[in-house]
Amino acid sequence: MSQLFRRLILRPLRRDPARTLLTLISIALGVAVVIAIDLAGDAATGSFQSSLTTLLGKVDYEIVANGGVDETLFAKLAKLPVNARFTPVIEQPVAIGGSASTTLYGIDVLSNVELIPGDGTVFDPESLEHAIVVSSDLAERLRLHKNDTVELRGQGNRMEFQIRLIAPKQHSEWVGVDIAAAQQLLNMYGRVDRVEVFLGPTQDSAEAEHAIRAVVPATYEIDTPGAKSEENRRMLRAFRWNLRILSYISLIVGAFLIYNTIAVSVVRRRTEIGILRAIGISSRGVLLIFLGEATMLGLLGSILGIGIGRLLAGGLLKLIAGTVNALFVTSTPGDVVLTPLSISIALVSGTGIAFFSALLPAMEAAGVAPAEAMSRAAREHDARLRVGRNAVIAIVAAVLAALCCLFGPIAGRPVMGYAATLLAIGAAAAISPGFVTSALRFLKRPLKRFAGAEGLIASRSLTASLARTSVVVTALGTAIAMMVSVGIMVGSFRETVQMWLGSQLQADLYLRATGPAAAGIFPPLADAVPEIIRAAPGVADVDIFHAFEFRYEGSRATFGAGSAQIQRAKNTLRFLAGGYVDGNSDAAIVSEPFANKHHVRVSDVLKIPLGATLVSLKVRGIYFEYSSDRGYVIADRKTLLKYLPKQPITNIAVWLQPGADADKIRRDLETRLEKYPLGIAPNTWLREQAVIIFDRTFAVTYALEAVAIIVAMLGAANALLALVLDRRREIGLIRYLGATARQVRRMILTEAGLIGLLAGLLGLALGSALSLVLIFVINKQSFGWTIQFHPPGLLLGAALLAVWIVTILAGLYPARVATRLKPVEVVHEE
Repeated sequence: MSQLFRRLILRPLRRDPARTLLTLISIALGVAVVIAIDLAGDAATGSFQSSLTTLLGKVDYEIVANGGVDETLFAKLAKLPVNARFTPVIEQPVAIGGSASTTLYGIDVLSNVELIPGDGTVFDPESLEHAIVVSSDLAERLRLHKNDTVELRGQGNRMEFQIRLIAPKQHSEWVGVDIAAAQQLLNMYGRVDRVEVFLGPTQDSAEAEHAIRAVVPATYEIDTPGAKSEENRRMLRAFRWNLRILSYISLIVGAFLIYNTIAVSVVRRRTEIGILRAIGISSRGVLLIFLGEATMLGLLGSILGIGIGRLLAGGLLKLIAGTVNALFVTSTPGDVVLTPLSISIALVSGTGIAFFSALLPAMEAAGVAPAEAMSRAAREHDARLRVGRNAVIAIVAAVLAALCCLFGPIAGRPVMGYAATLLAIGAAAAISPGFVTSALRFLKRPLKRFAGAEGLIASRSLTASLARTSVVVTALGTAIAMMVSVGIMVGSFRETVQMWLGSQLQADLYLRATGPAAAGIFPPLADAVPEIIRAAPGVADVDIFHAFEFRYEGSRATFGAGSAQIQRAKNTLRFLAGGYVDGNSDAAIVSEPFANKHHVRVSDVLKIPLGATLVSLKVRGIYFEYSSDRGYVIADRKTLLKYLPKQPITNIAVWLQPGADADKIRRDLETRLEKYPLGIAPNTWLREQAVIIFDRTFAVTYALEAVAIIVAMLGAANALLALVLDRRREIGLIRYLGATARQVRRMILTEAGLIGLLAGLLGLALGSALSLVLIFVINKQSFGWTIQFHPPGLLLGAALLAVWIVTILAGLYPARVATRLKPVEVVHEE
């Protein structure tokens, strides 16, 4: 068997190094995308571990509440008969050293007398009133050193601190100060963000938790840090899964190419297979030989793909991390680590796809009878006979795909949507032979008229090689379909977001405190800012908005409150159902993602803890929202302040008087508010930035599409080269009968153009169908928002034209090989 494998498989692979290399690169790129997405996704989401772990040690419990924890609770906790240390913590964004921003941690140093960071420095609590600890990452970015003096700016307050320690490197940026200084800086007297609990080594955790629950309000939550990390991971699961599924498209394209490679091997060695069967080799032996070829190619391609994937992961990390921070949860990216599990996944996926893709052609090889061995056209004849049967299979697969779209998510994932996608691709693969035959028959006359004899021969050659041609068209068509479907989805989403921004951002100017623009972070503004704005000439109206992160039914969302009267008068929201709140009762409106995630309808009642009170809010409306899939609950400002009177302002919208000079008023406001760390932006700038962030978010999607297209292009070149080598006698005879090298080149390039054209048409039809699944099933079930259908026709047309041209260029090397065949050698063989 080893000798047969070496002579039947290895020798031909060595004789055709270009085809072998193209096959390996195709597999490698598919595997590389899968491993790159996994590695970059793991690194981008980080560990979700608090930076305070380095300073204070491992936290056992966290006491949290929507809107903050009343600091009077700390005295009750301190009296509990448990062996535990309770540390109140403030975690807020803050401006540092001019225009930069970072996260500020305020901790009670008196409860942590021996605060020993990584270098062993022991702090005297009395000396920490105006001292800070700075993370090494922040110090490196701002070029800070120990004993330097830096200025921090909060809600209208400025304080100078001396750097007492640069904390060890941990992939995060932050400053740590005494909690009294933090409260003074941020004007947070009377409340903290959370209380962290550190149990003693002998303390029973269940007993401690029971004692703590006895003194905290019922609306407060007692969580473990691990639970919060798991919540973050759950929030990102749909995003990670969609990326992972998209990455597997490259492997699916590669599967078609492996199928084609092994099928070509079977066709080219049909005579040898017949001879081997005639002298006693079993069908099982032939099957193992060709499966061995696929497994070997899959293994070598996977090993190469691991190295390429590790390099790709570094480039994808920044793109994925930016998306995670902008849309989901704040997370500091970690290092890209190639683990044994990642390597195993890559090897299994690449080798497995190669093995199962080769199963059908290998079984065909095993079924070759000696009497059939000389019939080179038998397989192509069978392929033409199966066109009608395949059409029935395609119809059944398409109907099943449509039925899958009717089901809801399973465990929060659009599993049936993914199944519909695979069934649609299967339907396209089944219909491909009939489509190719019909299309080439239709193009016969135009080809003869415009391309002459070369075009006619090219058309007939593709029809005669229907089994191989249809596989290549399906592979390239699948890649094009993903480009088309994702292009339509992204284009529709982009147009929808722009329309939404036009209605949402109607104010002339928007104000926000200096701080990172990431999901779940809402830097507070000073209470004096609104009155300063109202006093400025040219200002007509001011809408004050409060936003903070809260928990509802085990997941995080955003609670916001503004003026219901102004929102209704300006008509700033587009409603899916219901309308605005009236401002005189405990009511709210919710975003579409929140409503879909929690199955909320108009007139339902939400029970939301606000501080120590469980508030019942009646849902008056559901509005369209595309800034985050976390979900929003919006109440009137008077309702919020009734339960949380100290909740800080986070955003301000300013409407100007008709005819007012927006730039002049903005500069005037910047002068009046120069002592406050905030930014003032016109609505046009915000819309532009939102679109930029949107495009950056989907950059990784475009990168995945590009790789799938490249894999398919390599497959097209591989298939054309196989056709040339398999038809070397035919091409040699054509040359012998008088055809010039130029005519042979035109014939091969015409075949490449026809493959690109057919794949483009199939891909356009399949992609249009898949875009409907992406928009109305997968995205709807994953993120909860409704996207309006707006296909970007001009962009898609340009992309399809580019793919067609590149497919023709992929035929240059096979055409060169064809022109170099020597007619004399071919005639001698005949």
